[in-house]
Amino acid sequence: MSGETVGDVLAGDGVWSDESEWELTDLDGDPEAADHVPMPTLAVVGRPNVGKSTLVNRILGRREAVVEDVPGVTRDRVSYEANWAGRRFWVQDTGGWEPDAKGLQQSVARQAELAMNTADAIVLVVDAVVGATATDEAAVKVLRRAKTPVILVANKVDDQRLEADASALWSLGLGEPRMVSAAHGRGTGDLLDDILGVLPETPRETGGPGGGPRRVALVGKPNVGKSSLLNKLSGDERSVVHDIAGTTVDPVDSLVELGGKVWRFVDTAGLRRKVANATGTEFYASLRTKSALEASEVAIMLIDASQPVTEQDLRVISLVADSGRALVLAFNKWDLVDEDRRLQLDREVDRDLVRVPWAQRVNISAQTGRAVQKLVPAMETALESWDKRIPTGRLNTWLKEVIAATPPPMRGGRLPRVLFATQATTRPPTFVLFSTGFLEAGYRRFLERRLREEFGFDGSPVRISIRVREKRARK
Repeated sequence: MSGETVGDVLAGDGVWSDESEWELTDLDGDPEAADHVPMPTLAVVGRPNVGKSTLVNRILGRREAVVEDVPGVTRDRVSYEANWAGRRFWVQDTGGWEPDAKGLQQSVARQAELAMNTADAIVLVVDAVVGATATDEAAVKVLRRAKTPVILVANKVDDQRLEADASALWSLGLGEPRMVSAAHGRGTGDLLDDILGVLPETPRETGGPGGGPRRVALVGKPNVGKSSLLNKLSGDERSVVHDIAGTTVDPVDSLVELGGKVWRFVDTAGLRRKVANATGTEFYASLRTKSALEASEVAIMLIDASQPVTEQDLRVISLVADSGRALVLAFNKWDLVDEDRRLQLDREVDRDLVRVPWAQRVNISAQTGRAVQKLVPAMETALESWDKRIPTGRLNTWLKEVIAATPPPMRGGRLPRVLFATQATTRPPTFVLFSTGFLEAGYRRFLERRLREEFGFDGSPVRISIRVREKRARK
């Protein structure tokens, strides 16, 4: 509860009137209940601004992929789970593909090519209003060399008048163009039926993003090295990396084997400012990052060790703490840190990171690979704490000893008595204390500190709520 306001403290509080309420049921769900079944992958490719992300959202039946009128919003290959007619499969959204791209666009094009090479089926999206371009023809040449089934989609066919123009796309040599309007949903049902007709039941390559592995979110401000770290861990150019801050827009999933285990990493967009003040792509990217954090179990918060801790860093840390996820602080770019900076950084951590003194801390360099392997034991410790459950008997015995040695402050001339305690949930560990009176925020912080000293909980937040005995009306 360190650094929390009284409002935060009160959030989980309540009252109790009968001792039968003491035996709380476990409120946890089972996030791993769904079996991990390998699913085939459909890659959606095409040149910039033909409506790939809009089509992906139409296939999913929900707004997941970031969409904006500006070309080139999508940069990484991003996987989403889709379901049509009882069949589940992955849909991989890609950045715009251009054969002669340079700089950042060249990295984006390489991601699209990787998607083409690893997918089980491909949808090539062409703008029916513009017609086939030289870029579309170059894409067809690349796709013809692959042995993967390809479906040609003529997008932006909003009415029958445009169907004649779309028919001219037969000339690309990929067979009949499926005429759709991704924006309005026209023809997408028939397209999905055709997709299921060419998608295999199981993927040709197992290991797509999915169930089983522990879920890790890479978070931090823009340009702090999240994508570089993911690429170093996976040994693959999985995320687009560039000096331009904010290169990653969508969360990017990767299965990575570390320490003999498979982990599911999600590279998220850097949070630049408060969501309320963000606009356009930034707004939706912030929402995706929040969703990725909610779906994760542990967050690796990257901080640029070579620069002073910023307000943006603190905002992201607050976001992680509020989400109740386990946390590892990775101080990146450690190869750029000299002795003076290390002393200064220690002071900044003591001063600014008071809300998460329990977080695991690792000093790394994503660029050189220095100490990145130390992230594994830090994540394992944090997750073990996040999952930890304390037996009720042992918890109450410990609590009585602590309260006897250091009673809570008096309130209204009376000393509040804690009659019973139980751990209501894990993930994060949440404790409920049944008492005769309210316990001050400072005393709760004292209890949390002693709880951590006795039982551990390194790397995990701990929540303590109070149930105060309801006052009975006098007869």
